[in-house]
Formats: sequence, C-alpha cells, structure tokens
Amino acid sequence: MKYLSKAVLALAFTGAFSFLSQAQEAVENNQQDFDEFMDRSGNPYRSASGVPGPDYWQNEADYEIKATLDDKAHTLSGEITLSYTNNSPDELPFIWLYLEQNRFTENSRGYLTTPIDGNRYNGDIDGGYEISNLEAKTGRSTSSKHLINDTRMQVWFDKPIKANGGTATVSMNFTYNIPVKGMDRMGRLDVEDGTIYAMAQWYPRTAVYDDIEGWNVEPYLGAGEFYLEYGDFDYEITAPWNHIVVGSGELVNERKVLSSKLRDRLDKARKSDETVTIIGEDEINDASLRAKQDGTLTWHFKMENSHDIAFASSKAYIWDAAKIDLPSGKDILAQSVYPKESAGNDAWGRSTEYSKQSIEHYSNKWYEFPWPVATNVAAEIGGMEYPGLNFCGWKSKGASLWGVTDHEFGHNWFPMIVGSNERRYAWMDEGFNTFINYYSTKDFGEYPASLNKTRNLTGWFKSETREGIDTYPDVTNLRNLGMTAYYKPGIGLLMLREYILGHERFDNAFKSYIKTWAFKHPQPKDFFNHMENVAGENLSWFFGNWFYGTGNIDLAIEGVKQNRDGKGFIITVANKGEVPMPVKMKITYQDESSEILTLPVEIWQRGDSWSHLVDTDKAPKSIEIDPDKILPDVDYSNDSWPAESFYQN
Repeated sequence: MKYLSKAVLALAFTGAFSFLSQAQEAVENNQQDFDEFMDRSGNPYRSASGVPGPDYWQNEADYEIKATLDDKAHTLSGEITLSYTNNSPDELPFIWLYLEQNRFTENSRGYLTTPIDGNRYNGDIDGGYEISNLEAKTGRSTSSKHLINDTRMQVWFDKPIKANGGTATVSMNFTYNIPVKGMDRMGRLDVEDGTIYAMAQWYPRTAVYDDIEGWNVEPYLGAGEFYLEYGDFDYEITAPWNHIVVGSGELVNERKVLSSKLRDRLDKARKSDETVTIIGEDEINDASLRAKQDGTLTWHFKMENSHDIAFASSKAYIWDAAKIDLPSGKDILAQSVYPKESAGNDAWGRSTEYSKQSIEHYSNKWYEFPWPVATNVAAEIGGMEYPGLNFCGWKSKGASLWGVTDHEFGHNWFPMIVGSNERRYAWMDEGFNTFINYYSTKDFGEYPASLNKTRNLTGWFKSETREGIDTYPDVTNLRNLGMTAYYKPGIGLLMLREYILGHERFDNAFKSYIKTWAFKHPQPKDFFNHMENVAGENLSWFFGNWFYGTGNIDLAIEGVKQNRDGKGFIITVANKGEVPMPVKMKITYQDESSEILTLPVEIWQRGDSWSHLVDTDKAPKSIEIDPDKILPDVDYSNDSWPAESFYQN
C-alpha cells in the first residue's frame, strides 16, 4: 500500500465525514424499474440462458384417425387410436384430453360465460361429443374408466404409464353434430353449389403435461386458444364422392381420390411459380373430374411432428395451386379452395399467390416451413390457423385477403413451430405473429404495413380501461384483446428491433429463439432469457414494464441551453412515463447538417431527469426525440425543441 502523509490522511477523513454527512438524505433512484420482475433462474429443465436444460422433456402423442363426414345429417363420426409416450420423470395414472366440441352445448362453461349480447365467440348449442368403446391400455392391462367434465376428459389406466419413455394407447369412437357457428374457428357455410365444412378441434386432442403446471387443463371458453402435444398424424376422411377434401399434411393416396386429369394439373402446379387451376369455376359440378361418380371416397393424409390437424370438405370448391420455393432448395405446394362466390382476381383468385409469398418470406427470414403443403380455405370464419391450413373469410378481397392470409400463415411459426401455451399467453403467438406480419407485408409491398404507426394507438395506451399483456385471454375485456394479445406485444418486438437492439442483434436472438424452441414448449421466461443472452443485453427494464404492466412511454426534452464556457450546449431530457427507454434524438444544426445522438437507458437508473453536454461549435436548429416515430410516446408534444427558444434559455 502506498505511504500517505498525515496531512493527506486528515483531508481524506474530512472528505469521508463530509460525504457521510451529506448521505443522511438518501437520493431516490429508479433501480426498481431495472430489477428482475419475475424468477427467471434456471433449473435442469429450462436453462437461465433460455434454452432447454439438460433434462428437458416433453411427452408425445401420435394419432391414427378414421372419420366419416355425413353431409345429409351434418355429422362427423370416427374412431381414434392415440399412442402416448410419457417422457416425463413421473408415472402417469391418467391422461387428460380435450373434447372441444363439448363447447357447443347449452351447459358448457364457454356458453354460460358468453355475454347476453354475444361476441366473436358465439357458437351453436346443439352439438357435443358422444363417446363410446373407450379402451385405455398400458402393457396387457386395459381400462375403460374415464370422466368427462365440460371440454375435458380424464382417461384412467389400470396401471400407470411408466416414467422416462413409458407408452400407452387410448382408443374410442366419437360422433357429434357439426355446428354452423363454430365460434369463428370452424363450422358450416352454405353456398350455391353446396356446403363448405371447415373442420377444426374435430377429434379428442391430448392436453400437455409439462414441467411447469403438470397437466394443463384450462377449459375451452372462447378467446383462449390451444396448447397441445406434438406427434405424428395418420388420418382418413371419408366424404361424399363429389367432395374435394383438403387437410393438414400431405395427401398420400392421390391416385385413389383424384382423376388423372386433376393429378396432371397438380403435377404442373408443383413445378409452377404461377397459380395453376386444378378445378375451375365452370368445372365445379363436372363429375368427370372426380375419381368416381357415386358413393364415398376416403382421403388419406399424413403429417409429422405437428400438434394438431384440421381439414375442409365441400363439393363447391374451385381449387388452384402453385409451387413454394424454400431456402433449402426444397419445393412444396401452396393451394387454395374456395366457392365461386369468392372468385376473382381482386379476391380469392390471388389466394395462392398470397400464400406462396407469405410462406416464402417467413421461411427465408426466420425459419423454414416444415410441412409439405400450405392450404388456404375460404369459409365463414374471419381467420383461424391450424398447422399447414388456414380458414379465412370467404368474402375477403384485396388488402383484407392478403392481411388475413398472411396473418394465419404466420401462425405456422407461432405457435405451430414454436409451441407456446396460447390458452394462457396469447401474446406469445398473436403478438409475435403480428410483428412478423409487419415485415412480410413490407416485403410484399402492395399493401400498407402499419404496425410502426404506433402513435395512432396512444388513445388506448392512455385509456383508464386498458389491461396488461399478461392478462389471460379468456379474462381480458374483448375490447382490449386486440391490443393486449396482438398490437402491444407486436409493438414491443418492433421497438426491440428498430429502436433498442437494432436489426442484427435482434435477428440473431429471435432466429435463435425460434430454432431453439422449434417443436417444443417455451414459457415466457424462456423467451425473455433467450433474447437477453443472445442479444447480450439485460432487458428486464423493458420486459417487466412493457409485458407485465400498464405503464406508458413519455420521453421529453425539458430544455436546451448553452454551456457555461460558451462551447457546446446542454440538452436536458426527462422520463415522464413509467417505461424507461433509451433516448434517441436527431439534432439538426443551423448549417442544416444533422446527427443522431442516443443516450442509453441506464441514465434513468439515477432519476427521471438527465442533462447531456453536446460538445460542438455548431448551434442547434432543432432537436427531436425518436425521429423515426417508433415509440408509442403518449405525449409527443414534448418530444421536440424549436430553435427559437435556444438563446432564451
């Protein structure tokens, strides 16, 4: 240690006591805005770096289904065999399945929690499952014990499914009335040439057993969507001979259900960048194009590594298709089916073009589309997504049709590839998808992309009835759902990419998140941890305040004055809102030159006001916070400084 004289020591002690004397009055800071807002520590299942831990597991559900569509009685009947693999460390004496057609009964929780004046999630009440011949097997033991409660079914085994790879099978028969109004997710539509059947949530589906909740068994009410196990599907749909059936996955028996003429047209479409007509408007009722002229046909589909399937069936379809080019060099098929009422070059005649553009964009920018076919179906449904297949409004045209097609196909990335829990965290699929839709629409270039017009939404941000992103979708006021599930989280990612992290750091992290959690079940903390670790930034101040609160952004310029020595000038900025942000400013000088100055978010750890010296010989003409208008600043009247007041301060 260096030697200190007595005089120096005396001065040091005097200064120390002076400091201690002044410290009796604590100075407030904003550190609480920067502290961790939730427990994001790691464990053997989920690492603190936002990747699956060394002991991460998830169970698997493989399905074999044979179903028959009766277009006279409007019923669907079938038999299902579920092969379940228990990769968890726990023995399972039972499993839970979802019976979501039970939502369409007069005593369902979903119906009884629907307001008298209705909402988007109206549904028929003359449906519901009839289940028979249930058998649950583990090894040689068989059980038929089960319990149905609303939209859930608990199936018990005579002997538990063993942990760490034990298997079981569950088989049963089912039948139900197909609703006309299926909560804007599925149902029936009558058009001149027949009925369109849009079939979703159409078979008993396995609930997720995970390391967070155990069994995830929230009832199907309406706004909350889905959380399902991944597996392989082998399914057959028997329909009237004159129907065209499209479904998730790949049609594997084309020769049995399609005439040679239709097969030739499909082969042409698989090689074409332009849309090829498979069945034209004047051919809808041409029996010679069908594989047979009476009875029924059974359409056989397979899909690997998916958590769901949907299908559509009708004799009223126009059908067209084209090739999708994937970045790996692989070609897959885009196809659309729609009635003649939806036809036209300003309407569904462009659906396949839109589908191809959407899938190619997301595949090149984020992660390659993993399935062999992408299908767009016109139906009496505003817009609803299932793996590899959409239902979109049959009256949609132009920008509206592009928007809904692009949005529903975007859902193949969230939550079909990245399998988040939609029923709890709508923002992890709707918000993320809204974000990637913005760039897809910009890339397409024909229609406006508006997510960046954040200041158009400040009325909602200031509303006293606003709710947080973390509000469960089934609890959220439906007037707020569009913001809490879609726009606010989408804007959050937009701010991360365009304002906080920049394109390269954000893209590295976001692509890594998708790749890391593809076909797995991430939780919110996995997303937060992963983005921080790959981007190399502690973002607790942002994630906590934006995703888990109702606070707002309000940055302000409080003053600009000359420095005392006459060189340069001092800008004083303030954080008048609850969400701290870096302060990006455009300074324009009297000589019309300009520069961008960015003050880091850490200035707000010390308080709500900060002064910065701009060391320059130039005089400022104007200063503007957030010149690209990315932030939804709730009071942008204080975001700029006019030159007239400079020498008056």
